[in-house]
Amino acid sequence: MAVALHLAALVFVPAGSVAQQQLLTDPEIYEKDHFRQQCATADFGPDFIKRFDINNDGIVDAVANHAELTCNGAKGPACDEDGCPYNFYLQAKEGGYFMIATARIYGYDFVKYFGNMVFMLKMHPRFCDRTDTEPCVMRVRVRGGRFVTISKK
Repeated sequence: MAVALHLAALVFVPAGSVAQQQLLTDPEIYEKDHFRQQCATADFGPDFIKRFDINNDGIVDAVANHAELTCNGAKGPACDEDGCPYNFYLQAKEGGYFMIATARIYGYDFVKYFGNMVFMLKMHPRFCDRTDTEPCVMRVRVRGGRFVTISKK
């Protein structure tokens, strides 16, 4: 049974709004242009954008990692004790990309689970309703343009 994700950790783009979203030609260009406007100097690490199929449809998608941004000399300026912002983009079959979620996490692994690739999102323990220091790990898959939580611990 799927568990609802804690909205403070993950923000979803409503499924109905996907049709209303303007498709992006390339999320890397979009993200970098945004930060070049926000920062006097913006440098991007090698893992700022990762491209791989996040929803098991055979089409390459993208994930932007804001920890890999250096803005005005400050690395990961939007990162805090809850983690760093990550933006998740799906590529449409017709071409172009749309954002399906943004999450403030410590990082993720992308692993095979019962034959499908899923995210193992590492985040602040409070997102698993815990007060200890061990990171919360949420197993999440992408289905139909949205994140579905499989488990959390």
